[in-house]
Amino acid sequence: MNPQTTFTTSSEITHADHLDHFLARVGINRMLHRIHPGLYVLGHPDKASPVFITGNYTLSFDALRSTLKGRDAYLLVLDTHGINVWCAAGKGTFGTAELVNRIKVSGLEKAVSHRRLILPQLGATGVSAYQVKAQCGFEVEFGPVRAEDLPEYLKTHQATPQMRQVRFNLADRLVLAPVEMVGSILPMILVAVVAYLLGGWFNLIWVLAAWLAATPLFFVFLPWLPTREFSTKGLILGTLVALPFVVFQFLQTGNSFLYNLMRVLPIGLILTAAVAFITLNLTGSTPITCWTSVRREIFRYVPVMAVMAGGGIILFILKLLGLGK
Repeated sequence: MNPQTTFTTSSEITHADHLDHFLARVGINRMLHRIHPGLYVLGHPDKASPVFITGNYTLSFDALRSTLKGRDAYLLVLDTHGINVWCAAGKGTFGTAELVNRIKVSGLEKAVSHRRLILPQLGATGVSAYQVKAQCGFEVEFGPVRAEDLPEYLKTHQATPQMRQVRFNLADRLVLAPVEMVGSILPMILVAVVAYLLGGWFNLIWVLAAWLAATPLFFVFLPWLPTREFSTKGLILGTLVALPFVVFQFLQTGNSFLYNLMRVLPIGLILTAAVAFITLNLTGSTPITCWTSVRREIFRYVPVMAVMAGGGIILFILKLLGLGK
């Protein structure tokens, strides 16, 4: 083993680790939640001990080591630039070339007598098992989707259908909401201040409602919003959020139809487009899209969002100039 790329670790998750997880989940110092790539010794492994592969994103590494409590193993950490295994596999950093290189520079072939690697299933899109075997002699075995299933999987090295299935239930979706909320909070505050100055509490509350719809509420209602595209899901959700404000405004007496329309239409168009745009950005937080579908959505719906937002801004300016009074 190469001492410069070999480290020791344990299965214990400390308070510092929990703090790191919290900061990662809320998007603070997002690209700094990483560890050194290399070979990690867990417990007291020998030459027959299993070798697990993961990325150097702290949440990925900690999920793996914590589930191997009481086991002796080697953890080979690839340099994924602080990105989780699934995303890194799609980007190519959790890939064949990095895996083969990390095996060689860590001296793994000297640490173990066998030639078998256990990889997370979600890394399969980036790794060619055939090329790994041809280039360094190690065989690739794809384990379950979730690290928590490893103890059961290791009993037989056979994954059940449930272990192979990607789940995205309510808890899985909600844990992703904080990072999106924190990432958008500063633009939201700016827009909310401008909306309040130009339109009072009515517009301020509408902005807050749109922000909440585009972040936590979207994750809650994602499975039940019709259509497959995230953009159209966002347009539908934005429209549903706008409806109560439209109805409230038109229930006001003493105002002309044109005045009521000019009060709600500009900000309605702008915020509905904003909700759709934010939800389009959330595709990277879910397991139900791919780069091809994201690209298609960008070219198909971003122009629609731009027209809606631009039209809303023009109408807002006309309103400020007195149209509809």
